[in-house]
Amino acid sequence: MTCQSSDSTETIGNERRSETETRVAESEQSRIATAMRDLKKTGWYWGSLTANEAKEILKDASEGTFLVRNSSQRDYLFTISAMTSTGPTNLRIEFKEGKFKLDSVVLVKPKLKQFDSVVHLVEHYVQLSRTSCKSGSAPLVPPNGTVQLLLTTPVYTATPSLQHLCRIAINKSTQQVQQLPIPNRLKDYLSDYTYHV
Repeated sequence: MTCQSSDSTETIGNERRSETETRVAESEQSRIATAMRDLKKTGWYWGSLTANEAKEILKDASEGTFLVRNSSQRDYLFTISAMTSTGPTNLRIEFKEGKFKLDSVVLVKPKLKQFDSVVHLVEHYVQLSRTSCKSGSAPLVPPNGTVQLLLTTPVYTATPSLQHLCRIAINKSTQQVQQLPIPNRLKDYLSDYTYHV
């Protein structure tokens, strides 16, 4: 029978914790890398655009027009810049525990949905905004003089290709791309970007 000293037990515990922390960090890095890859495919990710440059791009846009850019604040990776009824505004995207969600006041934060990618997050809020606009009902006036944020129309860095626009239209109309009577190469292209925005 052998005995382990408390020092060796502590060392083993520290090694396991270190391995777990390393796996979590690698998982988060992988999630961020995937988010970046997907964002670059959208056409509405502007990279290292400043807040003032975003404001200039949005100044004559209609309410609901938006773009995504890198955040200028060190604690955040991305920011949504959007035109509201009172002018351009910026909303940070938080990345925590492998998930993306909008940054908000402490009371609202627990209620906000979390997403595996930035594009899923944006897609969710675009669908919510478009649904509320189509319903014809006037949006509720937020309390305390705050402004309702709508995301309806992305601002592209360049005119998107017809292929990309068709891919979005097809993905909106079916979730069974592999069942379509088209060549596998096209199925792969459609599956490479499964979003609706």
